[in-house]
Amino acid sequence: MKSSIHPQDYRLVVFSDELAGFSFLTKSTAQSTETIKWEDGNQYPLVKVHISSASHPFFTGEEKIIDTEGRVDRFKARARAAEERRSALASKAKKAAARNTKKSAGGK
Repeated sequence: MKSSIHPQDYRLVVFSDELAGFSFLTKSTAQSTETIKWEDGNQYPLVKVHISSASHPFFTGEEKIIDTEGRVDRFKARARAAEERRSALASKAKKAAARNTKKSAGGK
């Protein structure tokens, strides 16, 4: 293993998942400009995270879609539009088939 490739500047840092209301103090090299006053009364650097063990579906056992960029909504809208087009084409085909059967029945 190569020497001196691992960071040596570990310090105490608070990681916070604000959506779940969960924070924990650990050693890390993560950089942050924000600080927070922790339970012991000391100030520590604060790193905000989107997902933690308190909010991840694997740990919570519930399905939760976390979509910060709107991709799920766009996908659902495309799927809904495709279903509407599919049903419109199906009804159009039924009407055409009904017209053809009327024409063929009336022409005999």
